[in-house]
Amino acid sequence: MTVICETTIPLRWVAREAKPEGTVVRVREVNVGGPEIVVMAGPCAVEGEAQLLETARAVRAGGAKILRGGVFKPRTSPYSFQGLRGAGLELLARAREETGLPIVTEVMDARQLPIVSDYADLLQIGSRNMQNFTLLEEVGRSRLPVLFKRGMSATIDEYLHAAEYILSGGNDQVILCERGIRTFESSTRNTLDLNAVPMLKRRTHLPVLVDPSHGTGHAWMVPSLACAAIAAGADGLLVEVHCDPLQALSDGSQSLAPEEFDRMMIQLAAIAAAMGREVGKP
Repeated sequence: MTVICETTIPLRWVAREAKPEGTVVRVREVNVGGPEIVVMAGPCAVEGEAQLLETARAVRAGGAKILRGGVFKPRTSPYSFQGLRGAGLELLARAREETGLPIVTEVMDARQLPIVSDYADLLQIGSRNMQNFTLLEEVGRSRLPVLFKRGMSATIDEYLHAAEYILSGGNDQVILCERGIRTFESSTRNTLDLNAVPMLKRRTHLPVLVDPSHGTGHAWMVPSLACAAIAAGADGLLVEVHCDPLQALSDGSQSLAPEEFDRMMIQLAAIAAAMGREVGKP
């Protein structure tokens, strides 16, 4: 008897052959997957109005095109800061109104989808929920674009088949995001799998981003890995920036200060130019 592994079943919607020209995902006025390298930046967690607005202004001035900020925070410990939730969504909307930046924030559960969809321009599915198939099916029925992170222990095949759940529901506005995988190496938070970038670009028509913040866990490593990601062919980056990283309630050790973000964006512009692309100007 021949046993067929589920991940050997052909992909119908995600595969490059389904759309050889590639997909460009539109997030309000921002195109992800086109000639421009799109940088999404902001704090890991929305902590308050002053912190969010100061950081949002800084990343916009530096050239970010989308503001990231977590309001429902899945943490390893239940005693860690869990996010501002509904109040945080209202603060993100205020930051969008002031800066003009579209916002991306994580939805953790299908029950949260209605309220998050009322505020977000781009829905983030985090690593822990990569195979939350109920959530993926609900997001597939949504018409909001999706930033879909790879699971921390997922193979490329498992990742693409999970993405298929979203596209098979009718939503083809999906951006993939490599954010590091769990390996035996303990010197970094995760092992940033830059192999995934050209592999995903070869196998799927969807845009591919890289998150060097979660991929390394060290702010000092983020610029180097961000540049490497663009050189590998990534369509953009997801970067954590905080106006005062030492006081951050979540992931301060991997968050860039605004001046560090500015220096990184200058470096990225040179790498992007060498690749025949450009990083958006403020």
